[in-house]
Amino acid sequence: MKRLGWGGFRLDRELDRHWLRWALLAWAAVAVWYLWQRWPQVQWLALGDTDDNMRLMQVRAWLAGQGWYDLRQYRLDPAFGGFDIHWSRLVDLPLAGLIRLFKPFVGTAWAERLASGIAPLLPLAVVMTALSVTARRLIAPAAWPVALIVLMGCTSTMLMFAPLRIDHHGWQLACLAVTVAGLADPRRARGGATVGLSSAVSLTIGLEMLPYCAMAGAIVALRWIWDAAEARRMLVYGLTLGGGSALGFALFASHANQAMRCDALTPVWLSVMVAAGLLLFLLALANPSARWARLGLAAVAGAAILGGFAGLYPQCLGRPEGVSQALADTWLNNVREARPIYRHPLRTAFPVAVLPVIGILGALFATWRWRRSERVVGWAAIALFTAFAAAMLLWQVRAGPAAQMLSVPGATALVWVVVPWCLGHRWIWVRIGGSVAAFLLVSGLFAGFVLRYLPQDPPSNRSVAIRNANASCARFWAMQPLDRLPRGTIFTQVDLGPRLIALTRHNAVAGPYHRNERAILDVHRAFTGSAERARGLIARHQADYLLICRDMSETTVYRARNPNGFYAQIVGGRVPEWIEPISLPENSPFLLFRVERERRAGA
Repeated sequence: MKRLGWGGFRLDRELDRHWLRWALLAWAAVAVWYLWQRWPQVQWLALGDTDDNMRLMQVRAWLAGQGWYDLRQYRLDPAFGGFDIHWSRLVDLPLAGLIRLFKPFVGTAWAERLASGIAPLLPLAVVMTALSVTARRLIAPAAWPVALIVLMGCTSTMLMFAPLRIDHHGWQLACLAVTVAGLADPRRARGGATVGLSSAVSLTIGLEMLPYCAMAGAIVALRWIWDAAEARRMLVYGLTLGGGSALGFALFASHANQAMRCDALTPVWLSVMVAAGLLLFLLALANPSARWARLGLAAVAGAAILGGFAGLYPQCLGRPEGVSQALADTWLNNVREARPIYRHPLRTAFPVAVLPVIGILGALFATWRWRRSERVVGWAAIALFTAFAAAMLLWQVRAGPAAQMLSVPGATALVWVVVPWCLGHRWIWVRIGGSVAAFLLVSGLFAGFVLRYLPQDPPSNRSVAIRNANASCARFWAMQPLDRLPRGTIFTQVDLGPRLIALTRHNAVAGPYHRNERAILDVHRAFTGSAERARGLIARHQADYLLICRDMSETTVYRARNPNGFYAQIVGGRVPEWIEPISLPENSPFLLFRVERERRAGA
């Protein structure tokens, strides 16, 4: 990139010398813009995702006196004592801290709103700093602003940091960005510690990034196999991975996660991480000089870890959630974000996949370009990591935010070469038009312009109704009339449960969490079965009310499985005698009924 300056001031020198200050200033600008753009949603606490609502409920319960290691959600399915959430308290800390900070000045309600708006922006600061460090190490000292511009175009990634997105996904991406910076670190001990600690923190938060953590460990081992001088990196990595995982388990594992489960950092995965860290530490100490010997030892260690895992924990060889086939067929297999990218419409898949493809090409180009430099090892690691992240899209489209973020270094490397070439061209139209076109192309920003030309099925009346219902039923004004009723337990759709308990004083029966299996199955069976079956299931959960959001996306499953089931009967006006309609405002998207106590008890 050309050097820019005037009057003795050199822009590239300023961006290099005070890069952290400017990067944090850029983050502050993005944060202010995000808050301004989404202030109406912050005002109404418009937590759009079920996990965000549940995260707030977990923090509320903790601040109200629930134990640090007790992550049981008592307001879902209270007839059975609630159910355990597989999360950890680590992500609760910044949200709870912000609530405590604002509460003396604005009260509890506004403190929760402000905290929910600001908390998701904190991990964005970590991501922007980590990607800036990676760009400085692998491209050029002044390349970090380009990386941040490319990041701003990662739509799937940036949505994870939007105000009110208070669940753990942003922090998981922050850990992943720090891992990338560690892989690019030329200082071996510091790089190993960075990768090990960031992986341990990520696993403490949840297992969503476990494949990426495993890939990072494999890259560290491959570097050692290729170059014995990398032993120090792997030694420190093994220590910090095992020790950090043990510390994370001790500080944040809930009472429920002390069991031998497969869906969180339980003793199962703790033992795997400690064993893997110990083996890598021992291999680094041995550090034979022959490459074939290092390869053989690494293969034996890998086989020992995999074999030991399969032998000791055969229950974890399948789905980590450990759900029954009934729940998988009824609910889990129908989650859209768990489907591979090729099962989504082109208009959805194209903007998600464009940047990962560019990132792979850019990382491969950079690996070739710096093949005679020390940077080649870092770029080879980035190329492997980016390709792995892109391949994850073929498993689940929810890998899109991580795949886009990991593509930023490769795309930035292309911008750093292609745009200056255009700017230095003798023809003015190439310098201006070519530079803009090249930047849009290699940064992936062109996808937004292409999107409007991709085929799109016209929205049906049914799809419009579903979209409107999903939005309306989650809004504050729609839930507010429910609070005028005596407090009770409401039997309603699974996806509505977390929002209901977040906005009202009522309890709900189910939420979309795999440890809530009994309640999820009962809700689906009630709405798809006969009225008599629904009566028994509602009585089983001691519900006082029945709430239905007409046309919510979840109801399409009910209709598809039984067009004449209980849900279809209710929305069709066939109301059984054991429930009594309750009037709501005319514009309410709900149907609300009181379950008559005598008849419920008789059931």
